[in-house]
Amino acid sequence: MRPAHLTRPGDRTAGGPSAAATDPVVLVAHGSRDPRAAAATLALARAVSAARPGVAVSASWLDHTEPGPAAALRALAGAGHPRAVLVPLLLTAAYHRRVDIPAAVAEARAAAPGLSVRVTDVLGPAGASVDAGLLEGLRRRLAEAGPGPFDAVVLAAAGTRDARARASVGRVAAALGDGLGVPVRVSYASAAPPRVGTAVARLHADGARRVAVSAYFLAPGLFHDAVTGEARAAGAVAVSAPLTDAPDLVDLVLRRVDAVCSGRAEASPVPPVRSRPRAHAA
Repeated sequence: MRPAHLTRPGDRTAGGPSAAATDPVVLVAHGSRDPRAAAATLALARAVSAARPGVAVSASWLDHTEPGPAAALRALAGAGHPRAVLVPLLLTAAYHRRVDIPAAVAEARAAAPGLSVRVTDVLGPAGASVDAGLLEGLRRRLAEAGPGPFDAVVLAAAGTRDARARASVGRVAAALGDGLGVPVRVSYASAAPPRVGTAVARLHADGARRVAVSAYFLAPGLFHDAVTGEARAAGAVAVSAPLTDAPDLVDLVLRRVDAVCSGRAEASPVPPVRSRPRAHAA
């Protein structure tokens, strides 16, 4: 029996994806000034499309890169699609998931009143569960980063001021540690302590000799570069690459789509569009 806090990659709708799961899929990423981030999102979109032949898969971004999710949804409506599925490429359900994405959907619906949009869960923990596919992707990237064994691991996340989102990162760290059989500590690149160098140093002080860093990022960029440099300076023996288009992540995206289309995950309510302050949540 698997632990209650894990969801297996194989947990699919009986008989395969529902008919609604053939609707166009729009991936929406955070966005970055670093062009490597957009390239990684496009690579993931291509991989998802290849894994689900016949389904149109496109990419969008909340900041820095076009199109935005509202524009991507309007384009689908203009092409005659009555329905779409929006997948937040986010690892925590913080500000962007709670505010920015519902507002983008509301904007698209205002421009195309007949458009039906289902919004999936984020790729990080949905509630108390941690998806086993997400953990497998993190383990895959860690194995690629350097030869083990490791005495301890730091899970390096982007960071958020949202306490619930940080708690979800902690659940990922705990589940990753259970799977690896070593202590796993959390660090953040921004918005919250500790920094990755501090976390590595603390594990060394506790007696760990070979400390690796697992990058809890979907795409390369300035945060991952900073984490890599700081971790190496603190004596980490390996730093993993972002998840990007790992097969485990592709499978997770499709399972999120299938879940919301089958009714196993509720479509999120969409509030009216209103002006709002920007935030830097993960």
